[in-house]
Amino acid sequence: MKKHIFKYPFICLLSVASIIGCSSDDDAPVDPDDDNGVEQPEPVSALNLEEYDNGSRVMMQAFYWDVEPRFEWWNTISDKMETWADAGVNRIWIPPATKGQSGGYSMGYDLSDYFDFGNFNQHGTTPTRFGTRDELENMISVAHDNDIEVIADIILNHNSGGGLEYNPYREKDTYSLFDETHGNASGMFNRNYEDFYPNSVSNYDPGSLFYAETNLDHHRERVQNWLWEDENSVAKYYKNVIGFDGWRFDYVLGFEPFVIKEWLDAVGGFSVSELWDGDPDLIRSHIEATGSGAFDFAAFYRMEQAFDRFEDLTYLTRDQVWQTHPDKAVTFTANHDTEKDGNIDNYIESENKLKAYAFIMTHPGYPTVFYLDYENPEFQDQINKLISIHNSLATGSVNVIYADEDEYIMQRGGDSENPGLILYINLSPNGKRRTITTSWDSSILMDYSENSNYRPQVNENGEVTIEAPSNSYAIWSITE
Repeated sequence: MKKHIFKYPFICLLSVASIIGCSSDDDAPVDPDDDNGVEQPEPVSALNLEEYDNGSRVMMQAFYWDVEPRFEWWNTISDKMETWADAGVNRIWIPPATKGQSGGYSMGYDLSDYFDFGNFNQHGTTPTRFGTRDELENMISVAHDNDIEVIADIILNHNSGGGLEYNPYREKDTYSLFDETHGNASGMFNRNYEDFYPNSVSNYDPGSLFYAETNLDHHRERVQNWLWEDENSVAKYYKNVIGFDGWRFDYVLGFEPFVIKEWLDAVGGFSVSELWDGDPDLIRSHIEATGSGAFDFAAFYRMEQAFDRFEDLTYLTRDQVWQTHPDKAVTFTANHDTEKDGNIDNYIESENKLKAYAFIMTHPGYPTVFYLDYENPEFQDQINKLISIHNSLATGSVNVIYADEDEYIMQRGGDSENPGLILYINLSPNGKRRTITTSWDSSILMDYSENSNYRPQVNENGEVTIEAPSNSYAIWSITE
């Protein structure tokens, strides 16, 4: 078990159908050939999941930190677009697509020029780390040809890479001059010290955690005009000229919610905010104030606590954003930041990744797949199965049937046209079986994740004994 640095307090809001208990490691292991005293039925046919399309899809985070090879990334992911679409991906989130101070080594988060997409020679390079503007626009075209939306990563507070100028509000020189010869070769949205805190309009911004001397003041009319109001604004240019379909707002704790609300009022589109905090109420408040979706960091930390930190699956029943805002909660198991974080409480261990994916792919919310997880040959086949299950059977009300330290059993109720599913996660070193009451009757079940070959029969009262392999999961539903 990990040694851990911090934790968050949370209130349990999810009702559980069974008393939350504690299973014993002394439970007898399950023999996979043991039929539990029930005659096994004749071979059955799986449902054709393509006939149960629930309209849901998943998003791909189409990058990782310091992607390689440099200057080839737009071409690299263009070649994967058809495969991702076939798997059930309908959006990709790409890194900031414009020039950063680090030039050809920049991941885009040290943003310098909002309009240099790899077509101006500055900071030592013409292409960005990811390629040229032509390659970006081609990648977006390939995505659209495969019915995939492209989500732009937007940095709205901190800038980097400007020239020195005397700043009378700070009474010293600051790197706050952005013009054609100082980090803004496009000549669009030139900036100086008046556009950053403090200035003649505003004295101080409490969100200036990064690049405090070049943190944009969104109360200034010209900043608003350049970011979202004018026809040539960042928002409208990105949407109408470059072809982006939506927005991932970086570090939203660094500026006020009205910025996102007005941006979305101006251009619309799918959006998700990065509010890195495990407090679900804080995330809900942001959703309500902005109208934007948000990454469900509360769910991320509940999974990390359940699978890693405390090895206790009752944490999966605690308060998460998807429980109250399923249409706005973007769930995930990893991202470019968590995977390089030195704090062990801020990432989910590799051996628990698939259990985490099984959780987000069967529960409400909009799941995100991390590029490196999908490209992992040990994960890809199972992630594809989970995406297929998510896009078909993961629908209807959520009923947590049983939860203790080792076991978590949840049913999605489906609807009149869709049978739904049951997720059974098991942390024990032994396989587990448990008799439960379901919403089904007189059906033969199978595990659509294909982690179990067991074929239990539901009786006329809805009772059935299901299983989950050791330190794994199974996803049960009816057969033909």
